[in-house]
Amino acid sequence: MIVHEMTEQECREMLASANVARLACARNNQPYIVPIHVDLDREFLYSFATQGLKIDWMRQNPLVCLEIDELSPQTHWASVVVFGRYEELPPMPEYGDLRRVAERLFQRHPMWWQPASVPLAGHEQRTPIVFRIRIDRMTGRRGSDDSAKAHIQENPSDAGRPSWLARVLRRLSERL
Repeated sequence: MIVHEMTEQECREMLASANVARLACARNNQPYIVPIHVDLDREFLYSFATQGLKIDWMRQNPLVCLEIDELSPQTHWASVVVFGRYEELPPMPEYGDLRRVAERLFQRHPMWWQPASVPLAGHEQRTPIVFRIRIDRMTGRRGSDDSAKAHIQENPSDAGRPSWLARVLRRLSERL
């Protein structure tokens, strides 16, 4: 396995292509993580939700973290972590331009309003809260195992096993 640091441009490209992130927030030393829909526009990730735990917690502690990942067959992956700050965009005239940016971004996705604006079973529909995360910094890593193909060609019985497991099993069989 080879792990590479991603450049800021590679991180931005991955953020631009993603529409689901895992949002982490915290209150009173208790972390909370939940998937959300996101859209990138310059230095911000836009999203929306209804009143609930994540909104309550982000209002109390606006420092958040988001994680976005891509997983490919077994040996290829990428992950971007964003550190940022929650900013609510209420339906007030002074936020009109920012809310229009959010709406334009959201409409790129079919049925973009789901699941955040769909009522929970047995509950009334709640008003969506539009927000954005100001990106303070981000980091990314990409992993690949170029040596895996060569190893499997040399040792076909190891196909499908992690390379570390194949090495351990070979060493054990050599001792027996």
